[in-house]
Amino acid sequence: MSPEFEHERMLAELGDRARPDAVDKQHARGRMTARERIFALVDPGSFVEIGALGRPAAPGPDGQPILGDGIVTGTALIDTRPAVVIATDFMSAGGSNGVLGNEKQRRCWEIAATRGIPVVMLFDGGGHRIHEGLDARDFAGGFDIQETLTRLSGWVPLVAAILGPGFGQPTLTASLCDYVVAVRGIASVGMAPPALVKAATGEDPDHDRLYSPDAQAGFGTIDLAVDDEEDALLALRVYLATLPPNAEAPLPLEVGLSPDPLAEARLDTVVPADLRLGYDMHEVIAGIVDEHSQVELKSGFAPHMITTLATIDGRPLGILANQPLANAGSLDAHAANKASHLVSLCDAFGLPVLVLMDLPGLSVGSAAERAGLARTTARLSLELGAATVPTFTVLVRKGYGGGYVIMSGGRTFHPEVVLAWPHAETGVMGVESAVDLVYRREVSAAPDPEVRRKELIEQFRGQLGAIRGAEGFGFDAVIRPSETRGWIARALATVPRHRQMQTVTPRRHHVAPL
Repeated sequence: MSPEFEHERMLAELGDRARPDAVDKQHARGRMTARERIFALVDPGSFVEIGALGRPAAPGPDGQPILGDGIVTGTALIDTRPAVVIATDFMSAGGSNGVLGNEKQRRCWEIAATRGIPVVMLFDGGGHRIHEGLDARDFAGGFDIQETLTRLSGWVPLVAAILGPGFGQPTLTASLCDYVVAVRGIASVGMAPPALVKAATGEDPDHDRLYSPDAQAGFGTIDLAVDDEEDALLALRVYLATLPPNAEAPLPLEVGLSPDPLAEARLDTVVPADLRLGYDMHEVIAGIVDEHSQVELKSGFAPHMITTLATIDGRPLGILANQPLANAGSLDAHAANKASHLVSLCDAFGLPVLVLMDLPGLSVGSAAERAGLARTTARLSLELGAATVPTFTVLVRKGYGGGYVIMSGGRTFHPEVVLAWPHAETGVMGVESAVDLVYRREVSAAPDPEVRRKELIEQFRGQLGAIRGAEGFGFDAVIRPSETRGWIARALATVPRHRQMQTVTPRRHHVAPL
């Protein structure tokens, strides 16, 4: 029998088998342990732990050693592709962040940077270790791992799952990630826990309305709220499979894919010709993209704007689409912010962007102005105008006013393909509103004002249609909805990864609006 070395004994102390009481308590909370999560996520036998023996010199406030400094870090394969994996260990000092734990994270992030591989973070507990932060000698210097993470953004995919308490640092770190999921019933998301909020402000916040996954999905902090940890880990895997491992790597390609056959068969009839009738834009998307390929981003936030990743003929792309079932699909500050995030993500990793437009216009008014409509729509214009990736625009039905221009209507941002469906119409505003605004006096002076109003509406409506737009070469073609997939697929197979015209200006980057 080979001798037992000291490091092997210490490593054994870290495992779940050596801490049965702590494991039982963790399971009683309805949560997996850090290592159980890692092993459920990664390919069997592929996890290589880094810094397992790291621990602070002094014990925790309870006198017990802080094993691994409250965090498990290493590399692994996820669906055969390499990645860095970081999991906070709630069974060790509540998964709080210590100095050594930060260094373990930094080491993993540096590996991700130099190898060009994704980062997966699994949070349970955490936040700054308070008893280590009550000395200005240690705290005054700040924590430059924050800079390391920001420099990774846009180079490699960053994903996170919040699987327990996630106040403070875990929420901030997750907010810097591209894709974030949280589990209902066990996750809490927010910058400050209720006790701290009450101490600082006197407010006694309601947990479910402020910190629950569904609440934070509605705020746009996370992308997806799920019912269990298995679903959370699967969501991370599906997202990673849609993106390249880094910004310079080739896009993934899967051959032989096709759309949902029922959605494809309904595509020519799903959009009503009557502009006043609503429909579900998700049905349109399902008829165009490959079946089961969608990864929707921030679905609980600004539901009138759909942002999703998907594939067409196995080639990944991002999709912006107005949702007529919510706020008629209008463009407001939240929708513009959400769309800007999608364009930024796609441009970082070289994914083309498809715009599916059914837009009644900008959501105007005092509330819209207070929400920052001007600066958020300016940001969307900057993102689309600066995007180096190919873009495509399809006018599904309505495209009115400034919103049409901001969302890449027509030739605005020089899409690779500009298409219109047969019932589409576009103009400076809806024809009824235009007549009421411009011809108010003429209508009022007419012998029969209502008849004259209808005559003017019919006259101008005939000038707003898809064929009229194609006659002026605002569209490359007017097509049946069922032809859209073929048009986009052919373009995706031939367009370059990046557009040269968008990369020649000698600048660092655009100036983002507030």
